[in-house]
Amino acid sequence: METYTVKLSGLPIHTAGLQGRSSLNDAQHRSEDSGLEALQVQALEAVSAPLLVHGGAQILYANPAMLRLLGYDLQQMRSLPHYAWANDPHMEALKAYGERCLLEDEQLPTLECEAMTATGAVRYLELTARGLQTPQGKRAIISCQDLSDMRHVQMSLLEVGRVMHQILENNPVPTFVIDKDHRITHWNAACGQLTGVDSMDVVGSTEAWRPFYPQARQLLVDLIVDGSISEQRQRLYGDNLRPSSLVLHAYETEDFFPQFGEQGRWIFCTAAPLHDIQGRVVGAIATLLDVTERRLAENQLRKHQAELEDTVAERTAELSRSHQELAAFMENASVGIIFSAGHHIVRSNKKFGEMFELGATEEAELLAPRFFSSPSAYEELLSTAVPVLSQGRSLMHEMEMLTAHGNRIWVQMIAYPANPADPRAGVWWLLQDRSEVMRAQRELAKNYRDIKQAHERLEEAQSQLLQSEKMASIGQLAAGVAHEINNPVGFVSSNLGSLRRYVEPLLALVNLYGKLDLSTQTPALAQRIQQLQQQADLDFIHEDLPQLLKESDEGLGRVKKIVQDLKDFSRVDQSDWQEADLNLGLESTLNVVRHEIKYKAEVSKDFGELPPVRCLAGQLNQVFMNLIVNAAHAIQHRGEIRLRTLHEGDFVCVEVSDNGCGMSPEVQRRIFDPFFTTKPVGQGTGLGLSLSFSIIKKHGGRIELDSTPGQGSCFKVWLPVRGPESSE
Repeated sequence: METYTVKLSGLPIHTAGLQGRSSLNDAQHRSEDSGLEALQVQALEAVSAPLLVHGGAQILYANPAMLRLLGYDLQQMRSLPHYAWANDPHMEALKAYGERCLLEDEQLPTLECEAMTATGAVRYLELTARGLQTPQGKRAIISCQDLSDMRHVQMSLLEVGRVMHQILENNPVPTFVIDKDHRITHWNAACGQLTGVDSMDVVGSTEAWRPFYPQARQLLVDLIVDGSISEQRQRLYGDNLRPSSLVLHAYETEDFFPQFGEQGRWIFCTAAPLHDIQGRVVGAIATLLDVTERRLAENQLRKHQAELEDTVAERTAELSRSHQELAAFMENASVGIIFSAGHHIVRSNKKFGEMFELGATEEAELLAPRFFSSPSAYEELLSTAVPVLSQGRSLMHEMEMLTAHGNRIWVQMIAYPANPADPRAGVWWLLQDRSEVMRAQRELAKNYRDIKQAHERLEEAQSQLLQSEKMASIGQLAAGVAHEINNPVGFVSSNLGSLRRYVEPLLALVNLYGKLDLSTQTPALAQRIQQLQQQADLDFIHEDLPQLLKESDEGLGRVKKIVQDLKDFSRVDQSDWQEADLNLGLESTLNVVRHEIKYKAEVSKDFGELPPVRCLAGQLNQVFMNLIVNAAHAIQHRGEIRLRTLHEGDFVCVEVSDNGCGMSPEVQRRIFDPFFTTKPVGQGTGLGLSLSFSIIKKHGGRIELDSTPGQGSCFKVWLPVRGPESSE
C-alpha cells in the first residue's frame, strides 16, 4: 500500500522539469489564492498522488490528481470546507482529522474514509495528513490513495468466503476440510451429527483421526495432503481404496465405524485435494456418506438372491425369446429403427443402414450429430424433441439429414422415450425416407409458383395489351379524324386564298370609286352613295378585312398543326422500328396533352441536340404522355413541369420533372407495379407506369426515379441510340 507524503517547509525541493517561466507564472497566480509559495504549488502539482491543502476552514488548494479523483474544478474545491467532500458518515471524522493535523507537528496515522465525488459516486480512500508551516500560518496537507478497487476485491473475496462457508455449513452431506498443515478448518453440522463430535471440539486441531479411530493414524485426507497415497494405501486401506470416477484426483473408501450410532455405521468417504491458483495442494476436503442402510439392503438382497435366481432364470428365457422376436422385427422392419442415448446411436436395424448408406463395418455405436447437415440442425432437433420426450409423450417430426456419404435425404421420424419416468434412459426412433415425397411436394410447390407467376404475368400482359390496343385504337381514330379534318381544311384554305385574291381588287376599285366627284351626279344619287358609304364604313372594312383573312389563315395553320401532331403522336403509319427524333416526339405529345396541363402548370423545355434514336416512336410517345400527365396530376396548385433532353455516349435521356407533391419511399418502391395507383378509385388503372416500364425495358433502356415528398419528382428515361440488341 503506497502512502504519498509531501514535506515542503525547510527541505530542498527538486524542480527538474518545472523551470519554465510560464509554469512559474501560473503557479504564482494559484499561490496567491492558496497562500502557498509558487514553487510549493508547482511541486504539489507535480505529485501524482491526489492531495489538498487547507488551513482549518475552506480548501486552499487541490492538485490536478485530486481534482480528477473528485470530479471538481479548483474553484469548486476552494468553495468547500476541508471536510465537505467526505461521505456523510465520515464527514465528522475527516473534520477532526484535519483539525488534529493543524494542532500536531508529527505525521498523523492514516485514516480511511469514503469520498463523495461530484457525480455522486463513492470512493474509498486512505488519507495521510501532515502540517506545513507557511508565512500565512500553518497549513494541513492531506494526500490520498484510492482503495476503491482494492476494497471491491476484498469485499468480493469476503463474500465468496462467506458463501463457501455457508455452502459447507449448510450442506446436508457430512463434510470436513483440513489445510496443508493437517489442521481442521471446517467441520459442518452434518459431520457433527454423524460423528457426535461438535465443530468447536475439532476445528483448529491437527488430530482429525480422533472422531474416527481410537488410536492415531492417518486419514485419507492426510495422505492426499502429504502426497503419500501410493506408499500408504496398501498398509492402511488394502484393496478398499480406489480413485473416484466422478472427481479428478479424488479417492473413495468405505469402512465400518462401530462407535457411530447404537450398532455402528458404514461410512462411504470421498476425499479430494484443494489447490491454489498455482496448482499446489493447500488442503483436502472429505465427504462422508452413511451407507448403512445400503449395506443392510445388500444383506437382504443376498438372502433373496437364491430365490430370485430361479425366477431370473425363467424370466431370462422369456426375455431371450422376446429379444429374438424384437431383433427379428427390427431387422425385417420396412422403416429404420434406432435406439439413442447420450448423443450416440446405440442400436440400429438393417433398414437404417440402407437409408443412411452405412457399411457393414460401421454398424457399431455411432455419433448422432454426424447424420445432420450442421450442428445447428442437430441442436434444433434437440430443442424440439427434449421438451416433448421429457414429458413422456411421443414426437413426430420431419427434417433434412445426411447419409454417411454426404447425400441429403428428407426423413420423417417418430420418437418414443424408452422409459417415460427417466428421460435419460434413451429414445427409440422410427425413421422413414420421404425424399421422393418431399421432392414431389417441392416440385408441386415450384410448379404452383411458376403457374402463379405466369398467371400474374399473363394478367399484366393482358392489361398492357388492352392498354396498347386502346392506344392503337386512339391512334387510328386520331389518324381517321386527321384525315377527315384535312379535307374540309383543304378547301377552306383554298377558298380563303381565292377570297383574298377577289377582295383585294374589289377594295382597290372601291377606293377609286370613293375618289370620284359626286357633284357631277344627281343629288339623289349622291345622297344615296354617301348613305351607303356611312352604313358600310368602307374605311374600317378596308382596314379589318385583310386582318380577318390573315387570322383565318393562322387558325387553319393551327388546325393543320394539331392534326399533324395527332398523326405524329399515334404513328399509325410508323409501327415498325425506325429512327426518330425524340425532341419532335416530345413536342407532338405536349401538344396532344396540352389541355390536361395548361390549367395546372407552366411547361419549360430544355432540349439538347439528340441523334436519331432507333425505336417504336408511337410507344415512346405513349411513355412521354404518361409521364407528363402524371406530373400534371401531382401538382395540386399552379406549378411547373420541366422537360429536358440530353445525349451522353451511346444513350439519350428524356427527363420529366415537376414540383408537385412528391412520393414517399413506400410509393416509390411500388410505383412500377401493375395495378398500383395512388389515385382515387375510378380515376386510375395503375397500368400507365407499368406499361411505360415495359416499353422502356423492351427498348433496352431504363427509368430512374428521384422523388422527395413535398418537393416533387423527376423521372429520367435512358434509351440506347442504336436501339435494343434485338428489336424483334
